[in-house]
Amino acid sequence: MIMGISDAASLGPCEVLSGCYSGLFASKKTQLKAPFNPHLKSKGRRAHLQKKSQFLKFQCQKTDGVTEISSEDGNGFWRKEPSTVKNQLLHDDAFQKVLGVDDTKQARRDKKGFCIEDEGWNLLHESIVYYCGTPVGTIAAKDLTDGNALNYDQVFIRDFIPSGIAFLLKGEYDIVRNFILHTLQLQSWEKTMDCHSPGQGLMPASFKVRTVPLDGDDSATEEVLDPDFGEAAIGRVAPVDSGLWWIILLRAYGKCSGDLSVQERIDVQTGIKMILKLCLSDGFDMFPTLLVTDGSCMIDRRMGIHGHPLEIQALFYSALLCAREMLALEDGSADLVRALNNRLIALSFHIREYYWVDMKKLNEIYRYKTEEYSYDAVNKFNIYPDQIPPWLLEWMPNKGGYLIGNLQPAHMDFRFFSLGNLWAIISSLATNQQSHAILDLIEDKWSDLVADMPFKICYPSLEGQEWRIITGSDPKNTPWSYHNGGSWPTLLWQLTVACIKMNRPELAAKAVEVAGKRLSADKWPEYYDTKSGRLIGKQSRLYQTWSIAGFLVAKLLLADPGAAKMLWNDEDAGIISAISFMTDSCSPRRKRGRKPLKQTFIV
Repeated sequence: MIMGISDAASLGPCEVLSGCYSGLFASKKTQLKAPFNPHLKSKGRRAHLQKKSQFLKFQCQKTDGVTEISSEDGNGFWRKEPSTVKNQLLHDDAFQKVLGVDDTKQARRDKKGFCIEDEGWNLLHESIVYYCGTPVGTIAAKDLTDGNALNYDQVFIRDFIPSGIAFLLKGEYDIVRNFILHTLQLQSWEKTMDCHSPGQGLMPASFKVRTVPLDGDDSATEEVLDPDFGEAAIGRVAPVDSGLWWIILLRAYGKCSGDLSVQERIDVQTGIKMILKLCLSDGFDMFPTLLVTDGSCMIDRRMGIHGHPLEIQALFYSALLCAREMLALEDGSADLVRALNNRLIALSFHIREYYWVDMKKLNEIYRYKTEEYSYDAVNKFNIYPDQIPPWLLEWMPNKGGYLIGNLQPAHMDFRFFSLGNLWAIISSLATNQQSHAILDLIEDKWSDLVADMPFKICYPSLEGQEWRIITGSDPKNTPWSYHNGGSWPTLLWQLTVACIKMNRPELAAKAVEVAGKRLSADKWPEYYDTKSGRLIGKQSRLYQTWSIAGFLVAKLLLADPGAAKMLWNDEDAGIISAISFMTDSCSPRRKRGRKPLKQTFIV
């Protein structure tokens, strides 16, 4: 386990721990054999933690300087100015309850000249998690009204992305750098559930900083990082999107801070390659899209997205482009880069060609012939026209379109999934014409997708028998709630980046204005319920960090649209050329046994 040490008798920073980590990508024999178990008895728990402490140690020092990384070792010496007793007390939940901090925040809102951004930044800084005296992330939510924290007191990779971007835009680079490097070190752990280990390269869904007594010395404590790779998550689902978000944030850090030394480090380069090898590994699938289980992304509960969900494909495409920018060109990575380029071309063609739906495409599907057996089949996936849901025939505007949520043999998921469509614009997975059409649809269906609170995570919701079968009667995902058609304020920042990229910032500004009227007064909920988003979610946590960060990032980007360039990917001329060739009459329907094409594309 990643270790630090501190004296329990003082409120100062960690004491110096000798020794630094020297084998990031160690063999499995030297890695942990079991995750941290909070239910172990005291003695067994100490022994368990002591065993994990041998995996990795950090050196924490008291200093007046800012965070630094030593160039002499692979991980560096984390230094930060010691926190005061006052600061530590203010971050203590019990102390805040005594002081009535929630009442203080309400009084602050009632004052004249109240600024929602100022409150947001105060809350964002209060959510920061420290490890060995240095900031390493933000907790998911700091809701003092709910005594059962579940895992909302942990640092989630996907939840930290808007927080990290907010800090980058404000010039607070250290916390993002620390987050990137600490999560990278967690990547090399051995992850097991019921004696089975997933592929190397998997990033954790979240981690928690725990303070535990030091064995043999009751007067001292040690800080440990305890990751969750899905073995403790509800449903036990591996977080496929974590590694993809990590690569995207790594690129954004370099572009915003100008510090390319992080992405050039050997351990970081190795981490990128491990993620890519995991994603690009051969399987039984005939499609270039990633095959995943239900609940492996932002929608982390059973919602019928197993297969090839759009959200994962858009993040996958973006991560491939970002990784290609950052990978050091060397002989050992030639095969990986070649596989990456081939996947980019195939993936972009597949999504643009088969996931896209508008009135023209809808009419084409409506007239599909089925049971076609040939290489020249028009209905390649044997989609039955009766699959077109009645709501879509009324909902689809004449101007506009979107990328469907999922595609598998004999199955098209026609639901509109917001994150996937927005990130398809940001990553240029969608064409320029398709990107404008998606925003046209959002503008036309404003009352459905935004209404009283942006932004619907998906549309429409599953109801009745469909809800019972697909979700398993999930009481949290009832119609128009949570992931089943709930409204999520954190999606504001993705909407803003997409709108700025397509030179339509007024659309995002309109959504931000809607959210700004309620978020602070409603205490920054995680999500909203009902079809129009009028009610705070039934089980929504308050002071949800990524709701706060998503709003702040949207405001910052609207004030400085040029800063959004660090987040999007421009359309690649090589990919356009390759796809143009693929759509040529001789190419997409070529028969088996044809000789390899002499023409190659360097993307």
